[in-house]
Amino acid sequence: MATQTEQAASPPRTSGWRGLFLRLHFYAGVLVGPFVLVAALTGVLYAATPQMESWIYSDQLQAPVGLKQASLADQVKAAQAANPGGELAAVRPGAEPGDTTRVLFNEAGLGESERRAIFVDPATAQVRGDLVAYGSSGALPFRTVLDQLHRNLLLGEPGRLYSELAASWLWVVALGGLVLWVSRRRARRTEKAEKAAKTESARGKSVRRHGTIGLWVLLGAVFLSATGLTWSAYAGENVSTLRESLGWATPALKVTGSGEHAGHTGHAGHGDAPAAPAPARPESVDAVLASARAAGIDAASVEIGLPAKPGTPWQVTEVERSWPTQVDAVAVDGTTGQILGEVRFADYPLMAKLARWGIDAHMGVLFGWANQLALLLLGAGLVTLVVLGYRMWWRRRPTRATGLTFGRPIPRGQWRKAPPVLVAGLVLLAAAIGWFVPLFGISLLVFLVVDLLLGLRSRAKADSTDVTV
Repeated sequence: MATQTEQAASPPRTSGWRGLFLRLHFYAGVLVGPFVLVAALTGVLYAATPQMESWIYSDQLQAPVGLKQASLADQVKAAQAANPGGELAAVRPGAEPGDTTRVLFNEAGLGESERRAIFVDPATAQVRGDLVAYGSSGALPFRTVLDQLHRNLLLGEPGRLYSELAASWLWVVALGGLVLWVSRRRARRTEKAEKAAKTESARGKSVRRHGTIGLWVLLGAVFLSATGLTWSAYAGENVSTLRESLGWATPALKVTGSGEHAGHTGHAGHGDAPAAPAPARPESVDAVLASARAAGIDAASVEIGLPAKPGTPWQVTEVERSWPTQVDAVAVDGTTGQILGEVRFADYPLMAKLARWGIDAHMGVLFGWANQLALLLLGAGLVTLVVLGYRMWWRRRPTRATGLTFGRPIPRGQWRKAPPVLVAGLVLLAAAIGWFVPLFGISLLVFLVVDLLLGLRSRAKADSTDVTV
């Protein structure tokens, strides 16, 4: 049996694993905190953009409600007259009375996923505006800037590393904080609550607040991390590959017929080659939409996509991402109105549905203003956590030091105190996650190498001091 002296000299077994998690949480928070802070701030800004966009671009998005409505074909012709150099790509009729119709064009010089949008008054077929729209959501310039700021800091592909790094580490920091909160909670139960409250330091109060806020935003932080990784450059590719291999991918619209003018070939002579299929006529847009409506495409917001090349069908897709989700799509023969293919959200695999809902909730469009409010609160909580974390780090600094001094890190050697099984498990887990989420693995390896070098430097400096003395 161990003596009291031996028990005092040997810390409890839990102190080892807690110290290991504390050190990991500390380094992850200090080094990745700026990325999480920027991602949270830009995310909060983006969550508030739908209402701001409606106000900023009200002249383009809204028009007086008229007693009559021009045909979509006439509206398309008006847009083509206003933008004669563009390649007609799609039409988005107004979802509600008073909404303008968007006629979308592909143009040289626009960025990836960008299209020229000509806004047409449905009642008069008069053009009301000309803007660049981005992505399937149809984001206009103001929202596009905030979207790119959140995604890549307006630095393009190199800037995506920042958001991927934040998403890669956010869940690690959050779950590590949960472990530390639970262990701290257990430790406080052994103390008298009144005594603890009287002797609690300013830093101790910051720790307690940090833990409480972290507990409230835990699930939201893990959710943002998981959904954010689906957009990332490297981990996102692995996620897509995994979904494909497990049959969780979003089903694609498959065409069962040969498309517009199928089976119609020229027969001037027995040896003549088939006539080239005629390009799609914009005048067919009303009939195509009517066929899609008859086939069950009943969402208020739809996009009518023109054939990508002559002889292929039109595509009509629901673009309503709120609840209930409406993203059904059909392929329509522009000549006969025949439905050549369809894909229904109800037939999506469960994981594909969850992915759709997760992405839409991340963007703040799934539950309308309630979704936006939740993202605003979550972003504010993450910002507060990062600020409190750095405040606690600052309070650990040596008070009598001179010059610019930062807080002391958690002492090294914590892994030696932890159970070997736990250390081995964490190493294997980190290796597996690092392979699947490369930026996490690379940054973790860099952290460990830098920490090792700093430890060797401190040891060499200590040895030099001992020799001098």
